[in-house]
Amino acid sequence: MIVFRLIWESFRFAMQALKSNLTRTILSLLGVTVGIFAIIAVFTLVDSLERNIKGSLTFLGNNVIRVDRFPFSSGNQEYPWWRYFRRPPGNYAEFVFLNERLKNAEAITIFASSRATVKQGSNAYERAYLDGVIYNHKDVYELPIEQGRFFTEMEITAARNVTIIGVKVARALFPGQDPLGKELKIKGLKFIVIGVFEEEGEGLFDTPSKDEALLIPYGAFSKIFYIGQFGVEPTIAAKGKDDDPGLVVLENEMAGLLRAKRGLKPTEEDNFALNKSEFIQNAVGSIFAVISIAGWVIGGFSILIGGFGIANIMFVSVKERTSIIGIQKSLGAKNYFILLQFLFEATFLSLIGGLAGLMIVYAATYVPLGNLEIILSFKNILLGLGLSSVIGIVSGIVPATLAAKLDPVEAIRST
Repeated sequence: MIVFRLIWESFRFAMQALKSNLTRTILSLLGVTVGIFAIIAVFTLVDSLERNIKGSLTFLGNNVIRVDRFPFSSGNQEYPWWRYFRRPPGNYAEFVFLNERLKNAEAITIFASSRATVKQGSNAYERAYLDGVIYNHKDVYELPIEQGRFFTEMEITAARNVTIIGVKVARALFPGQDPLGKELKIKGLKFIVIGVFEEEGEGLFDTPSKDEALLIPYGAFSKIFYIGQFGVEPTIAAKGKDDDPGLVVLENEMAGLLRAKRGLKPTEEDNFALNKSEFIQNAVGSIFAVISIAGWVIGGFSILIGGFGIANIMFVSVKERTSIIGIQKSLGAKNYFILLQFLFEATFLSLIGGLAGLMIVYAATYVPLGNLEIILSFKNILLGLGLSSVIGIVSGIVPATLAAKLDPVEAIRST
């Protein structure tokens, strides 16, 4: 019961402090408002940017290792770039070899990619992303289909002219129509649409998107493009298991098998690169971690100033209510009651400033920023409220302690 009484009295005194000198209180709370706004705005922007960028990199897959000629990061800056070009690309024979022997992969796939113009009657979609895939592709990469279905093993094996298309391609070629079962042309060859991907939405960068993609069987792709070192180079990708953190076991196993397949001697260096999809995502996370630290520094100074402002309000409040404190103590109020009363008041004042900062951030999320969607997360709201509470407690502890230690007789005599 005493807790509710303390909260009510503290809230009442906080409102009194706001009303008694509105300009002074607003100016004092401005620091907390600006500080919370700066920190939460930076965190919200960082979270939104990171989410959008990682969403744009979904074509790399999750928990996936790719066999490439070029590494995402060489690690050795002295390695001549031209030596990468001399490396042989992956091929179907290596895929079969790995598929038969890999023990630490959930699934393995091989695919080839190129740009192509797709036509249907007088409609056309230029430079669409065309991928030739095998049946296992769906087990390595997420391929959410909204309409229709994925390829059957028979369609892949027989290299049937069937395709799964993105929503942008569907809208361009079949406006106002159901594309399932209809024909389109790729390089003069007719393909039947058997599925449509779920809409992915715009990304921040010009990265491959399922909205502009077409999937066809790997064999059908080879009818259109030459697959090999001097044509479209295929990519082998393997999905790791959840109990292999960092995909260390899978990476070592793939490296050993590829070296054996390519006949590399123990003294020879690898002539392939094993690239993890998490590398780029972790690099993006590291960049935004630095930006987050900068947000803490910028907002920290504002919050510090706001803390001094609240402390000033509380010192004035203690001075103005000294006689009331004396009366309360003479009537039996304990020191902790007076202490908590002022601490609650300081916390309420700080929360008011913090809420104002959060409201400004929330209002800013409605500002259109192109493809970037800004979302104020529940985690950041809690962080803002938590910071406000801590600042209020820290700023109010000294004035509250002084108020609690006042002598009741001397306090009543004060004017």
